[in-house]
Amino acid sequence: MKKIFTFLCIALNLYGVEFQPIHSSMQLYFESKDFDNSKQKIDGVVYGIGGDLHIQNSEIRFAYERGKTQTKQPPLRDDLDVEKLFLRYAYAPNKSFALNLNYLTVLYDNIAITDGGDAYGAGISYFPSKKLGLNFTQYYTDYKDFDVYQSNVNIDFKIQIGAYKIKLTSENLYINIDEENQNTFTKNAKESYFTSAVKLHAHYNSWHFGTAAYFGKRAFAIMNDGLKLQHHAMEFDRAYAVGVGKSIGNAVVRLQYIYQRATELPLKNENVEVKNIRAIVNYKF
Repeated sequence: MKKIFTFLCIALNLYGVEFQPIHSSMQLYFESKDFDNSKQKIDGVVYGIGGDLHIQNSEIRFAYERGKTQTKQPPLRDDLDVEKLFLRYAYAPNKSFALNLNYLTVLYDNIAITDGGDAYGAGISYFPSKKLGLNFTQYYTDYKDFDVYQSNVNIDFKIQIGAYKIKLTSENLYINIDEENQNTFTKNAKESYFTSAVKLHAHYNSWHFGTAAYFGKRAFAIMNDGLKLQHHAMEFDRAYAVGVGKSIGNAVVRLQYIYQRATELPLKNENVEVKNIRAIVNYKF
C-alpha cells in the first residue's frame, strides 16, 4: 500500500493542478473464462471495478479486479485466486502533448511466483492534429525471479463517415525478459517478443462497435493502456476480439468476446484456447 500511496502523491502533485473536476465515471465488469486443451486451468471468472476522474488537464484512471479459476489438481495444488490493481495518471499541458504514468501490481496470487510483482510505466503522447495521435510508453515489471521491459508504440487515427465516428489504432509491443534467477515461468520463454495489433472502434448514434486482432507472440505483457497485466507463464500467439455497446442515458453497457491461443510455458503445452466473455457497465456522473 505504501507504493500505491507514493504513486498517487506523485501523480496528484506533479504539476500542481487545482482540483476542479470536469466529470467522472465508474465502471463495473464481469468476465467468464473457458480454457480448452489446458493442462492447468478449466474455467474461471473475473470481477472488476474501476473509474476515471478528469481534473483540469489531468486524468486519473484506476481499476481493481479479483479473479478465481478452477484448476486441474495435479499439476496445480489449489484453485487460483488473484487480485490486481491498476493506476494511470495522464496530464496534457496543451492540445499537442500529454504525459502518462502507470502503476500495476499483483496484490495477491496464491499459486504463481509472480505474486507481489510490480510494474511501472512512463510515456508521452503527441497530437499533430485532431485526427492523429501518437503515443510511446515504456514499462518495467519487477518480479522476484525476473524482470520484463516493454516498449509500446500506438498510433490512433480518427475519421467520420456520415454519422459514423471511427477510430483506427495500430499497436506495437516489444517485450524483453531478463531472467535473474532460474525458474519454471521463464525457462521455456523467449528472450524477446514483438507483437502488433490492429483495432477499430465505431460510434453510431447510441451504439458502439469494436474489433481487434493481435499478431505475433507475446508473454508477460502489459495491455489495454496499462490496465491489464498478463503475469502467468502463457505465451500467446494470436488474439481476436469483437464487442458491441449501447448508451442508455449516462450509462454505457458493453458485451465483448475475446479469443486467444497460447502455449503453457512450464509444460510446453501448445494450442491452449482461452475464450472470454466480458460484460461492462460504465456510468458517467
